[in-house]
Amino acid sequence: MSRGRLVELEAAVAVARRRSFRAAAAELGLSTTALSQAIAELEARLGVRLFNRTTRSVSPTPAGEQFVAEVASALTAIRDASDAVNQHRATPTGVLRLNTSTGAARRILRPIIFEYLNRYPEMSVDIVTEGKLIDIVREGFDAGFRLAEQVPVDMISVPLGPSGRLVVVGSPAYVATRAVPRTPADLVRHDCIRMRLPAGRVYRWEFEKDDEQILIDASGRITLDEPHLIREAVLAGYGLAYMSEWDVADDLRDGRLVQLLADWTPSFPGICLYYSGRRHLPAGLRALIDLIQERRRQTED
Repeated sequence: MSRGRLVELEAAVAVARRRSFRAAAAELGLSTTALSQAIAELEARLGVRLFNRTTRSVSPTPAGEQFVAEVASALTAIRDASDAVNQHRATPTGVLRLNTSTGAARRILRPIIFEYLNRYPEMSVDIVTEGKLIDIVREGFDAGFRLAEQVPVDMISVPLGPSGRLVVVGSPAYVATRAVPRTPADLVRHDCIRMRLPAGRVYRWEFEKDDEQILIDASGRITLDEPHLIREAVLAGYGLAYMSEWDVADDLRDGRLVQLLADWTPSFPGICLYYSGRRHLPAGLRALIDLIQERRRQTED
């Protein structure tokens, strides 16, 4: 099969998955015009319309759904064969597609991804950040990064390193004006910066001490859905926040924030890389896993 024909098939699968010519073009590294032309040529050769197009949406026709379902597995087999051959190269080559939350992306970018690119100059990395958990196999990703508790049970996970921890923090100016909370129940007398989760619900603050577990519906005038915004609000003195210790470690060290209720916030398993064990492991992903495990051994020694 010519490279042009293969691109057409990849284009059809990407458009069906993304429901967008622009998003599919970005995934494949093509211009929107080139991708649209590839689809048009494929439809002309097959003599059937594969996609219904409007100014706002793209959706497969019944024929398109059938075609993509059969072609997708064949393309997976072709990619697996290429990956298997790639194992014999001195260094991996290709594109590694990763899905991650924004917080996890900040954790991995400098210590892991930059080092990975330095070690493997023939590899490219495509990172997509989003709050919601998706099916990484169906969406065409090689792997994902999430908290260990969020990793689907049918996936293989590789811990990145130390456990994580949530901390209650406030600015010195705010804390100076209120009674210091001694138990989670004392938070009812405080302004709290609430966090909205990707699914839409507001996070209930979770505490644990001596096998006692408490959930608090924190109240406050500000509700945000992004850790950096929450940090800005707590630094500005608008209340207490409950967030990852990693996001505020420098602020705690330098005295811009103070930690409260430390004995009520135990650690939990941290971020993991995860991937499907049902397909051949690409050489590029194998190299990333090896790097993560190497870094873990260094931090544990």
